[in-house]
Amino acid sequence: MSSLYVLIPLGLLLLAGAVWAFFWAVGSGQFDDLETPGWSVLIDEAAPKPDERVDEAREP
Repeated sequence: MSSLYVLIPLGLLLLAGAVWAFFWAVGSGQFDDLETPGWSVLIDEAAPKPDERVDEAREP
């Protein structure tokens, strides 16, 4: 029974922290664009130029 005196305030503090983190994320724009990060995986990057490539076979 005495552990409830510790666990209930601890649970309320964790809940308050989670609510604060959620509202901070919404306010800072974390949820503004939900589609672009998923599509960025499928977009090919430009191929590097031949002089920019690192040739590991020709190490001195």
